[in-house]
Amino acid sequence: MEFTCLSKGDGFHFPPCSMLNLCGFRILLDCPIDFSALTIFSPVPPAFSGRFDVESSQTEPVVRKRQRIEKQLDANDLIFEEPWYKTVKSLHLWDASFIDIVLISSPMGMLGLPFLTRSKGFAAKVYATEATSRIGQLLMEDLVSMHMEFRQFYGPKDSGCPQWMRWEELQVLPSALKEIALGKDCEELGAWMPLYSAADVKDCTRRVQTLKYAEEACYNGTLIIKPFSSGLEIGACNWTISCPQGNTACISNSIFGSSHAMEFDYDALQGNDLLVYSDFSSLKTMEDAENNTNNFGPVTGTSSNLREEDNHWQEAAATLLKNDGTSEEAEKLAFICTCSIDSVKAGGSVLIAIDRLGILLQLLEQLSIFLESSTLSVDLDHVPVYIISSVAEKLLAYMNIIPEWLCKQRQEKLFSGEPLFGHVKLMKERKIQVFSAVHSPELLKNWQEPCIVFSPHWSLRLGAVVHLLRRWCSDQNSLLVLESGLDANMALLPFKPMEMKILQCSFTSGIGLQKVQPLLKTLQPKSLLFPKDLRCPIKFSESNKIYLYHENEMLCIPRMNHSTEIEIVTDLAYTFKVKSWKQESMSRLRGELFMEHGKYRLLSGSKTANSQQQRLLLHWGSPDLEKLLTELSKKGIDGSIKQVNGGAIDGAEPENPATTLLVHHPSKALIEVREACTVITAADENLASQISDAMDSVLGGI
Repeated sequence: MEFTCLSKGDGFHFPPCSMLNLCGFRILLDCPIDFSALTIFSPVPPAFSGRFDVESSQTEPVVRKRQRIEKQLDANDLIFEEPWYKTVKSLHLWDASFIDIVLISSPMGMLGLPFLTRSKGFAAKVYATEATSRIGQLLMEDLVSMHMEFRQFYGPKDSGCPQWMRWEELQVLPSALKEIALGKDCEELGAWMPLYSAADVKDCTRRVQTLKYAEEACYNGTLIIKPFSSGLEIGACNWTISCPQGNTACISNSIFGSSHAMEFDYDALQGNDLLVYSDFSSLKTMEDAENNTNNFGPVTGTSSNLREEDNHWQEAAATLLKNDGTSEEAEKLAFICTCSIDSVKAGGSVLIAIDRLGILLQLLEQLSIFLESSTLSVDLDHVPVYIISSVAEKLLAYMNIIPEWLCKQRQEKLFSGEPLFGHVKLMKERKIQVFSAVHSPELLKNWQEPCIVFSPHWSLRLGAVVHLLRRWCSDQNSLLVLESGLDANMALLPFKPMEMKILQCSFTSGIGLQKVQPLLKTLQPKSLLFPKDLRCPIKFSESNKIYLYHENEMLCIPRMNHSTEIEIVTDLAYTFKVKSWKQESMSRLRGELFMEHGKYRLLSGSKTANSQQQRLLLHWGSPDLEKLLTELSKKGIDGSIKQVNGGAIDGAEPENPATTLLVHHPSKALIEVREACTVITAADENLASQISDAMDSVLGGI
């Protein structure tokens, strides 16, 4: 087996991406887009911004770049062209036609998939959960819709390489922008792609085979693939892959407890032959974990440490859900609501540029509660809440018909007759209004300030958020709510000077560092693939079956399971004739070997030979020449035994002594018996066959 981590990602919006070669099949785990790289582009040309000279031409910023010395970044440093999108930096080096399977773990891990499906020769089977496929499709459609605004500003894209990607232009970019465009080693330029079209999205989703949690999918009769809830988002999952070589579990970003999505299903991931751990979210909290050694201890000793104390695994599992982060997340949401209410009280508006679906749905519920309970001089009807997105209406409608993908608390609402999420009631009461675009006639007709607006995109380069930021950036009473993982300074360059208040929040996007050790003890993997970046806080001894990997490093893993199970049909099983040799039992069967549903099966062949006529194919031991001479005599063959001291020098013991049987009649032949082998030499083919038959009678075999 071979494993290559193509990218360790960067949190929720840019999940990790890996390539796994298992049983000869090449499997791609997720295909995301690095949206944080969009910050190097300006969302609008200079002529549309009040911070630039209206008479300046579109080419003037490029001229200024060539005369610039390194200084603090400003809006003029950004690239004023229709953007391309940065995929996983090493994925373009792989031939898409060689990929057999793509496993999508979350909606964000699906957004780069059309780049692959539109590639020439791509014929891989794509698997995702039903919820991930639908949500991912809506997010891709929204991305295409938002990107169209760039077309309106900058005109149609060039058929070839854009001007900003020319080497002379890249060389004069400021170092911060150049590092994003080229990477630290100037090898990431090939990761940039022009955005796909609506037709590409439709073709991509048509290729996806959707699954429910724990539903099996069999690929080529060899691999059994199952998704299990990861708790990260609605429909997000971890994967298990079963094959004759063993069982493999792949863990991406996961959350043990969630206020909206089904919780992490770690029971289904226990006892696998190999665990591929690729949740890098704890890298950002490693420093805090090192200072808090009481909550986290190293894993030491041999590989059995991961499997010891089997009778206490339930206790270890219970500790995983303690302090799962839901209460901390609720406090953050309450703080956002409080800050939003304060801004509205001051006469300012609130722009929430958070794309995480679960967080958005919870914020809608919390905001309505805070607005109703606040001491505002006006009621909720006069503080409108807008959601502006081309797919918001479809997305919110879909959220209320998927109880099987939600946490138990949400599912209980279904049985009590309540909506799964609070936005349903609020939309009926017109307390939340949904619009497809910021220039929608209905929105312009109903627009009222101060207001609270939910609008993508979190990069601050796409969608209605660009127009609203330009409108409110000079209002010191207004509030912008961002999610961490984005360079806020660079993202806000086109809107400076910023008088608007900014609140940047971080939400749980993976397994915390202190949870890794109890998780490994609970899952009890026989072998573990683990990131080198996390090896410092987790100390494994050399005797562990633990393989450390690094980004863009191919790692070869030995065969996980050295024994192979095979199903044998009943009629063949009755023909068993077991023989023993050196405490091993063996039998000879004749049939047709098939691979079906991840298992070997031996079926009765079309031609069944008489077992009495079958020659022995495997012998063991050395022949007794006296018995062999007797059997040969029965066949009319005469011979004599002679001892030969092969390799003896000056009376020393021979290195490889041999005993021979010389055949004199009916023709000459030689049988030479040594410790490691027996050689029969005969010029007459019929005589050689008779000697072989005699050998069958004196040797054990099958």
